[in-house]
Amino acid sequence: MIDSEREGLAQGTNALARRAVVLATGSFATLSLVDAAWGQHGTGHDVRAIAKEAYIYGVPLIDQYRVMYAFSIDKGNPQYKGPFNTILNIGRVFTPEDTAFVTPNSDTPYSFAVLDLRAEPVVITVPKIDSRRYFVFQLMDLYTFNFAYIGTRATGNNGGHFMIVGPGWKGDKPNAFAKVIHAETQLVSVVGRTQLFNPTDLDHVKKIQAGYRVRTQSQFFESPAPRAPQTVPWPKPLPPGADRTSLEFFN
Repeated sequence: MIDSEREGLAQGTNALARRAVVLATGSFATLSLVDAAWGQHGTGHDVRAIAKEAYIYGVPLIDQYRVMYAFSIDKGNPQYKGPFNTILNIGRVFTPEDTAFVTPNSDTPYSFAVLDLRAEPVVITVPKIDSRRYFVFQLMDLYTFNFAYIGTRATGNNGGHFMIVGPGWKGDKPNAFAKVIHAETQLVSVVGRTQLFNPTDLDHVKKIQAGYRVRTQSQFFESPAPRAPQTVPWPKPLPPGADRTSLEFFN
């Protein structure tokens, strides 16, 4: 390979890796840091190393978005659970036909919600539950970080209202709420699990699930809603596994 070809290949690789970092992080501030690194260490080895780190950083975002898209955006998907800021309770145990996420439990009927915190906070309400029964609501941000739990171990079984707020929210905890929980991303996946003692216990679980509620702050207080967030042309996710080989992962 002649020098001009080698230089062109290096420039193309640099551009792709720089774009990977920006798209994976969603931050042009990151780009300035990458540019500084390129100015000091712009070798092929460094380009590959930075691209690898960007890929690893981006994989959780892509995978979480794939599940969120199936659950709350793609109404034609058999795994669709409902629109943002609503809750769907599944009053049965899961089977191998439930494929939207990996290895669901078979002894904890599920509740699902995806929270959109762009316009206003969202309130999760749980009823008082018998202390012998375990339950949990797992809150995950777009990085798949489990940043909070509502449930037996974390908040107890006495029930209450929990306000979930997005980045940049400031204010004092209203008296109506047991806790204010801060999320680092505007979209949050919520997975609820309620213990099932045995097959004859399913009706009791359904009664508990009926007490779970997800409402926006304005719905909770029955006040005027703020302006709706901007409509997003949600892109269709890559098929599972394609993000390992396709450059569309970074698009």
